[in-house]
Amino acid sequence: MTVSRYINNSGYISQATRERVERAIAELGYVPNALARGLRFKQTRTIALIVTDITNPFFTTLARGAEDAASEQGFNVIFCNTDEDEAKEAEYLKMLLQKQVDGILLVPAKCSGDSISLLQSRSVPLVVLDRWVPGIRADVVRGDSEQGAYQLARHLLDLGHRRIAILSGPPWVTTATDRVAGYRRALSEASLDVDESLIFHDAFSQEGGYRMARLALSRRPTPTALLAGNNFIAVGAFRALQEASLRVPDDMSLVAVDDLPLPIAMDPFLTVAAQPAYEMGRRATELLLRGLMEGRSPDDEPTEIVLPVSMVVRRSTGVPPPSAESDGPVSAR
Repeated sequence: MTVSRYINNSGYISQATRERVERAIAELGYVPNALARGLRFKQTRTIALIVTDITNPFFTTLARGAEDAASEQGFNVIFCNTDEDEAKEAEYLKMLLQKQVDGILLVPAKCSGDSISLLQSRSVPLVVLDRWVPGIRADVVRGDSEQGAYQLARHLLDLGHRRIAILSGPPWVTTATDRVAGYRRALSEASLDVDESLIFHDAFSQEGGYRMARLALSRRPTPTALLAGNNFIAVGAFRALQEASLRVPDDMSLVAVDDLPLPIAMDPFLTVAAQPAYEMGRRATELLLRGLMEGRSPDDEPTEIVLPVSMVVRRSTGVPPPSAESDGPVSAR
């Protein structure tokens, strides 16, 4: 009974007795059975974070925000990586349901809503991260993707660019379509027709960026600027530009949604619309844990938190090269 009170932090234990229990635990190498405690108290003090690409600095920073917020409340985090694969996501969800995690933070691989519907049918507390899912009622914490792409396109237009290609993610992911929408809005406000041949969709990856940039460079006339849908796409696009012996920004301007952390980019030069990844992870975790502690009804109105992006202008953008046609800078409306 005394050991139980110590482990569960329930009831009075004198300091001398507490020290004796601690010595015994250390000598025996005893580890409490968290699963048994979870079954008893109907809570495992564990949540899961499912992301689509843990190698992307955006998601590692987001994960750190989630872990810090969870740790402060005495919760552990299980990290899962889906590689934008719905089948892999489904396998992770099956495993997490078996482990009876208390809640899930989910970056959906696709926006079909199947995973969210499954979790809601099992009454598993959930917060959707980074993306929104059409037709689904769920708490969401995301960045303002549409505004981020709009600001980047606006910046390029103000520099005098008219042929801007956008290299976005898969068309079934809302962040990808939101960024194209922001690009379209900027061109529309500048009274420019949208050239559909300059809108590209592929994976949110370096290889996807490389492929799309190669396609963009094959268009005639060639675009004078590339707007990358995320940081990894920008890295792939930069490689394609180097292979084509095109200098940034002298021959081609390059911008991206999402930044690269300073330890990775020792000499940051990329103009970006930076999303607050750490805050996104923290805010989503706080929202999830608040729902766990206070209790939520399925009839409660979902919470949507849209975090603003920060425009950071660096050396990867400039005026179009003299050989490119330009009508001069566009005045902001």
